[in-house]
Amino acid sequence: MARSSPTAPVLIGAGAELRRVSTAQRVAEILRERILRGELPPGTSLPEQQLTAAFGVSRNTLREAFQILVGQRLVVHEPHRGASVRRLVPADVRDIYAFRRVVECAALAMPVRPTATPVRATAVAEIRRAVTQGEAAARSGSWQEVGTADVRFHLAVTTLAGSERLDRSMRALLAELRLAFQLVPDPEALHAPFLDLNAEIHQLVEDGSPHQATARMASYLDRAEAFLLAAMDGS
Repeated sequence: MARSSPTAPVLIGAGAELRRVSTAQRVAEILRERILRGELPPGTSLPEQQLTAAFGVSRNTLREAFQILVGQRLVVHEPHRGASVRRLVPADVRDIYAFRRVVECAALAMPVRPTATPVRATAVAEIRRAVTQGEAAARSGSWQEVGTADVRFHLAVTTLAGSERLDRSMRALLAELRLAFQLVPDPEALHAPFLDLNAEIHQLVEDGSPHQATARMASYLDRAEAFLLAAMDGS
């Protein structure tokens, strides 16, 4: 008769901890999404009393959520001043774009594998949707929404790789990048030059031209990085 393995004493009662951590993670996800959409600009104060009431969570849960966001470089927490949305510096932008060159260019260059076809088809559809949304927002002059569509475009490009880990990493990274977008006083000047480039890369993906799409993305990221660094230097 097989003997059952004993339960580690340290795991007794772990369910309550799991529920608490899961709630903190969900709060962190909501705040990160607001940053990703540009609704919480750099320097925005995150007062505990207001947020615990808004989310209906305890102060400890909120602080755990803040620690998650601190780890993702989206929030800073200072003694006696509380938490606030982080302000980026030029070194942050350079590091973000170094990561993006590796991930996005590699995702575009990957050959289509039969097992990844459904994932890729979904990603291509999301790329197309983001391009359409960006163009519609530009026609209505909603440049903040153009920025949100641009973020969705790059998330969809990453999805071409078929890795949930990369998707999660890119979502956190692009939320951080959105903080850099907020430092540019003219959002139209920031986003308008890249609308056609997004559409061009989408078409290259649709046409099955991975090498051309990769090369276009590489030059795209170089140009975007230079623009942001120049804007930060002049601010």
